[in-house]
Amino acid sequence: MIAVCLSPLYLLLCAYVFYRLQTWLERCLPYLARKRIRIPICVFYLCVAFSILAAFLLEPSPAKRLLKQLSNTWLGVLLYALLVIAAADLIRLALKRLFFREESRRKLSGKSCRRLPAKPRWIELLFSRGGHAAIGAVCILCICVCSLAGIVSADRIRVTEYELYVDKEAPGIEELKIVLVADLHLGYSIGIRHMEQMVSLINEEDADLVVMAGDIFDNEYEALEDPEALAEILGGIRSRYGVYACYGNHDIKEKVLAGFTFASAGEKASDPRMDAFLEEAGIRLLREEGVLIEDAFYLYGRPDYGRPGRGIRVRKTPEQVVAGMDPSKPIIVMDHQPRELAELAEAGVDIDLCGHTHDGQTFPGNLTARFFWENICGYLRKGDMHNIVTSGVGVFGPDMRLGTRSEICAITVRFGQGSGGGIGGTQPRH
Repeated sequence: MIAVCLSPLYLLLCAYVFYRLQTWLERCLPYLARKRIRIPICVFYLCVAFSILAAFLLEPSPAKRLLKQLSNTWLGVLLYALLVIAAADLIRLALKRLFFREESRRKLSGKSCRRLPAKPRWIELLFSRGGHAAIGAVCILCICVCSLAGIVSADRIRVTEYELYVDKEAPGIEELKIVLVADLHLGYSIGIRHMEQMVSLINEEDADLVVMAGDIFDNEYEALEDPEALAEILGGIRSRYGVYACYGNHDIKEKVLAGFTFASAGEKASDPRMDAFLEEAGIRLLREEGVLIEDAFYLYGRPDYGRPGRGIRVRKTPEQVVAGMDPSKPIIVMDHQPRELAELAEAGVDIDLCGHTHDGQTFPGNLTARFFWENICGYLRKGDMHNIVTSGVGVFGPDMRLGTRSEICAITVRFGQGSGGGIGGTQPRH
């Protein structure tokens, strides 16, 4: 269990942040060092730090929802607290070695320090009691700004537009408007308010086809704010040819602690209530199956790469996916994770629509994740195939986005252009 193995590291990092916070508070307000004040602060901090475990252990209830939301926010705040405090400590250490090293060496050797050059005034101020308090204030301000900006960004869904050209004929259809959404993560962080916003944006696009590329749920069906209300909201999506979905790695019944799942002996499969929820919402789930829409184009839904789900042990190969399809007609594939791109392109797939990556979700994840994914977010051309990866509607874990955006993708596909494929302009809206 990765979560259990990493728990000592989590406690160590929490202790480091608390130590720095406590030191700063005592420099600013010395009376806070008194035992009767320090103890309540410590108890409050421990309650927040252990809210992750408390939420995990509780049965579904309003208290569990509150603790889960608190712990998700805390994880984001902790991330930025660590980044900011560590950066400040490293800068402070570098300046100390630069300006105080010679003085310390001479003191240790017993030599006179009278002839040492005077340190700059700003260095003396920086290492004074007041300077320490000022640096702490700047750090706390940075942590608050990053956290609040992340929360606001995660709460606002934007629209990103794409124009694609496919050099195949779709009989009777010259242009197809697809809306791609993924990673809703319906649960403790994402609920009714977010879905109302998403559905409103989708309906403004007057879509021909709406596809949901996985991670509709956040593992625990019990986490849904109000299943009946959510199903009714999603049932309000307007689409000429329907709403289709495939499952992702979080669309399974599984316990999650701090973003890590626990191993179980049983099969990794969706909760039957998840399947029923989609049916009630009028969303057709494609599990390793394709449909021919209007006798004009194909849409295929692949199971998740890592957790294909009930009854599926091994996914079909890209060649098996397109087997039996008319290669002269456009082939569109939904796949939660952007994998096997070259193989899909070689098999004759024209458009591959994915999610999963969240574009790294929040800084610095949006930078480091680029080393692990060929297409972490946006558009990629692979042979004659177009691959679009959305950063997703919802969030997983910390309820924050910084450096990325929550989005739906409005994709205009034009057929039979004779261009051999291509991409027009892309731009975010709203």
